[in-house]
Amino acid sequence: MNRKERAEKVLAGLRAVIKERTTELKHVNPYELLVATILSAQCTDERINKVSPALFLAFPTVQHMAAAAVDEIFPFIRSVSYPNNKSRHLAKMSREIVSDHAGHVPETVAGLESLTGVGHKTAQVVAGVAFGVPTLAVDTHVYRVAHRIGLVHNAKTVVQVERQLKKLLPLQDWTDMHHVLILHGRYRCTARRPGCELCPIVRECQYYERLQQLPVSRTGLDPRKGRYYCATRNHYFEKGDLISDRSGTEQVSCPRCGSMNVFETRSGKTTKKVKDYRI
Repeated sequence: MNRKERAEKVLAGLRAVIKERTTELKHVNPYELLVATILSAQCTDERINKVSPALFLAFPTVQHMAAAAVDEIFPFIRSVSYPNNKSRHLAKMSREIVSDHAGHVPETVAGLESLTGVGHKTAQVVAGVAFGVPTLAVDTHVYRVAHRIGLVHNAKTVVQVERQLKKLLPLQDWTDMHHVLILHGRYRCTARRPGCELCPIVRECQYYERLQQLPVSRTGLDPRKGRYYCATRNHYFEKGDLISDRSGTEQVSCPRCGSMNVFETRSGKTTKKVKDYRI
């Protein structure tokens, strides 16, 4: 299947199991969503949801935060990542909304990006969730999952991933794809260990397909003869060479013949690795 067909099937498959397709940041209005999204940069939604209630109790509106000093905001967010910078950003951003936007959070991506501390990803999240603007923000989960599944090709930056994903789907599906990829990456296709055994879209996943193509484990290997076994030349060795395959993945190779058809003698498992994105 081509990438467009893959994207359509992935979206349908994840929609079937992910019923709540929205941000997990707790908020009741665009102001709270904007603040929470700024705070969530390089921090978990869980952490933000723990600190935000007290923050919003102290500063219930953008006007209240605009009137606050940086030192007044800091104590409420000291446990999040980069609290000093974020305190300054929140204070300045709030004042800009009051002075330049009549106290209303901008409803467009461009308008949001004009605010201090609001990057492209944050602007897209807020515009999409708060105002229904079709957006497809790319965070680490989306980046990882899109590569693993095979929805993007040779996309080295989040901007390239975003552009390629948007070309695969109609405008009205962008926001849903953003949310399902994030939630799939957060709870199933995690960085350290993708849960392929319970994944609803394994048939569409290139990573899973490549895992199934790895050589099956071997039995009867003798660890006393060496740490590795070369199945091409039928001999044991203790230390292999490291070479990159065609995908750029570093593999163990036989020091005699250069073959990558190598197995660990203790486990019998192949040393071959499938290219992965563990961010």
